[in-house]
Amino acid sequence: MSEIERPQTYLITPPELDLESFPTLLASVLDTQDVACVRIALSTQDENQIIKACDALRDVTSPRDIALVIASHVRMVEKLGLDGVHLVDGARSVRKVREELGKDAIVGAYCAGSRHDGLNAGEAGADYISFGPVGQSPLGDGETAEIDLFKWWSEVVEIPVVAEGGLDEENLATLSSISDFVAFGPEIWNADDPSERLKSLVACLG
Repeated sequence: MSEIERPQTYLITPPELDLESFPTLLASVLDTQDVACVRIALSTQDENQIIKACDALRDVTSPRDIALVIASHVRMVEKLGLDGVHLVDGARSVRKVREELGKDAIVGAYCAGSRHDGLNAGEAGADYISFGPVGQSPLGDGETAEIDLFKWWSEVVEIPVVAEGGLDEENLATLSSISDFVAFGPEIWNADDPSERLKSLVACLG
């Protein structure tokens, strides 16, 4: 793969949403920066809450021609008119989900820091591979996706790669030429002004 010019921006929702205010907040962020994709990543397993969130956020992303995917809930994709699904089990379910959703749906696979899982997910039909966290995080097992993994992937593999988790000014500058997408979640939503925080982080990409 030739050197990546500049990663595209990908947003991950907070795990809990106030549907009275978050769609407006999301719209203001999307109108500030170019965003390629939004991932609905809710902690709830309540079907009605998930449906309401998807409907509300689709009303924001669709008019802006921004892809909307959901984490894990494969059956919601066609039911709610979403663009695809983000799988969190590496390569294990990619092939089955690809067959179920068809060739036009987006199927992404989170593979933590495993090159092996990433390659297998790509071979099984994933549209992109997500590695992370890139920076230290109090969540998970403390393991990180090494920068060398992104360097190797960008040189050898054609499947787009997403960097997510623990993104900051320092690692974004390094990732700018070796990642196709950078995915921001708490990095912006925990800020007083998510739009300004996103703007400042994107500026680190060159």
